[in-house]
Amino acid sequence: MNRAAPVRERPPGAIPSSVAVTGAVSLLLIGALALPVLNHPGFRAWQTVCVALTVQALPFLLLGTIVSGAVNAFVPARVFSRALPRNPALAVPVAGAAGVVLPGCECASVPVAGSLIRRGVTPAAAFAFLLSAPAVNPVVLVSTAVAFPGQPGMVAARLVASLVTAATMGWLWLKWGRAEWLSMPARHTGHRAGHSRWEEFRLGFQHDFLHAGGFLVVGAMAAATFNVLVPRSVLDAFAGSPWLSVLFLAALAIVLAVCSEADAFVAASLTGFSPTARLTFMVVGPMVDVKLIALQAGTFGRAFAVRFSAATAVVAVACACLTGWWLL
Repeated sequence: MNRAAPVRERPPGAIPSSVAVTGAVSLLLIGALALPVLNHPGFRAWQTVCVALTVQALPFLLLGTIVSGAVNAFVPARVFSRALPRNPALAVPVAGAAGVVLPGCECASVPVAGSLIRRGVTPAAAFAFLLSAPAVNPVVLVSTAVAFPGQPGMVAARLVASLVTAATMGWLWLKWGRAEWLSMPARHTGHRAGHSRWEEFRLGFQHDFLHAGGFLVVGAMAAATFNVLVPRSVLDAFAGSPWLSVLFLAALAIVLAVCSEADAFVAASLTGFSPTARLTFMVVGPMVDVKLIALQAGTFGRAFAVRFSAATAVVAVACACLTGWWLL
């Protein structure tokens, strides 16, 4: 009687040769099909813009999350209560004016504003700071002066319009904002007795950076898609109408998502548009753009981001137009 041949057991984790061959062939086919797309000039342009936006914003996001973690771990809550007026209506313009002395862009201001709210600062004041810090800090004002040489009125107009927009949005939130619109990720605030402050700083920084970084990449991808798909001829078609040019450059600022330290040079290059339209581009961009909306959604919740961004865009356009009519 013949005995059955012993069955060889496959070592754990081993892959049958047929499966390996099938997988390899599939990867080769996918690569062959994707290669023309990856080598297409449009995709390469998209890739370049996406990477450039991410790399441009990443240092400021890093700065913001470092400040956010430091505020959470090292700064006592009583510091904020003493620095800001107790009256929330007065705290809003004071917080907005604080943006003048703190360099940073919109990517940095979002985590900092979130940390301020966790430390007990009224949301209206934190949101005024969130909008003003990337728009009126010294780096931005100097870059605007360099981009528009011999035009101090443009620098003054940007400063005034941005501060008025930030204060107005803070007061609007104070009047009509609702706590249920805010959905911030749960995490402890302040120093806890018996815990290392440096460890709390590390954990807070790690949480904020990883959480906001993903939304930054999504926003950069959306901005790169617009840059590639919209031709230059579309820009020229809107330049002839005063009102359409303002609205178009406001929308362009939202989707281009240029960092506030560099947007003045982009605005200066749009020579076919009126000074007020270019001012609108510089006022709206640091306060409302696709990557900022994504960062706000990740930090404060989608319900907040949709309402706040839409209202901010309307107020920023109105303030820029009024300021441009007055100063330009």
